[in-house]
Formats: sequence, C-alpha cells, structure tokens
Amino acid sequence: MLIDKERATLLVVDIQEKLLPAVLDAEGMLARCRWLIAAAHDVGLPVVFSEQYPQGLGHTAPALLAAAPGAAVVSKLHFSCVASQCLPPDLLQRPQVVVCGMETHVCVLQTVLDLLAHGKQVFVVADAVSSRGEVNRDYGLQRMRDAGAVLVTREMVLFEALQVSGTELFRQMSKRYLVGAQPS
Repeated sequence: MLIDKERATLLVVDIQEKLLPAVLDAEGMLARCRWLIAAAHDVGLPVVFSEQYPQGLGHTAPALLAAAPGAAVVSKLHFSCVASQCLPPDLLQRPQVVVCGMETHVCVLQTVLDLLAHGKQVFVVADAVSSRGEVNRDYGLQRMRDAGAVLVTREMVLFEALQVSGTELFRQMSKRYLVGAQPS
C-alpha cells in the first residue's frame, strides 16, 4: 500500500523542547523531522503535533511548528494520542496516518498500536523517530512493524505524496528537498 496524500495525515508525536536534548542524535532528529514536516506541508499533507504534558516537558520545538504554519497542536497526558482522545476529528476520519516523533518505544509505539487497533493504515517514518537509547528505538520500531505498521523513510513519504514526476510541484519539491539537500 502507498501513502496517499488525500487519505493521510502526518502526526508528529511529542518532539518537545525539554525532552529533545535527551534523545539520540537530537540535532539530526530535529533536522530530519523539520525536513519531513516542511515537505509534507508543502505537498498538502495535513500535519498535527501532539505534546505530552507540556507544562513539564515544554512545547513542540519552534522550528517544527514553523515548518507547518497553522497545523493543529494537541496536548495529552496518556502516552497514546488515541487513548488521550486528543486527536482532531479530521485526522481520525482519514484512513492513513504517517507518524514521526519521540520516544519511539513509548508515545510513538502506544499511539501507533492504538491507531492500528482502530483500523488505520499506519506508516512510521523510521529516520524521523528517536528514543533516549538505541535498544529502545530499535525494539520500538520492530514491535510496531510486527503489529502491522509499515516502516518508511522521509523520502518514501515525499515520493508517494508526489506520485508523479514532470509536474511543476515535483520540480519545486525536488529543488527544495532533494537536489543538493544533505542526507541525514
């Protein structure tokens, strides 16, 4: 199955100021997620940000919010966005959810498992998730894949959202995100 921008939403889970420095490759994680969010926004994929207990962990990194102006931001106390019942109705009406964020083995995992239980097609962007430790990240990804989530990369999301080359949108996106862009 392919990601269809008319049927999908990008859910950015808990990439918050106070937690970000604790995860593996925090700077790289931030850069990769900013790339993904900006590309998704530019091709018309709706974006939603979640924040886990923002009073304690701070808010979403400002660079990420700037990449998708006007995107919904929801707060939660449950680790799972689904269990928190905080997701906007328009996200829940779409059959596909593309997920990135942190921590892979906690909030991302629990959200993905609940989305799958609700019948969603879930794509986890493997190069745009992180945890405080490599084992937790790796086993979180493995568990999500074993449960039925599809592991993808940022470029897979972009190319599947574009669907075709030779268009003006493809040329713009290629210049902005592919040609001369530094892979992370």
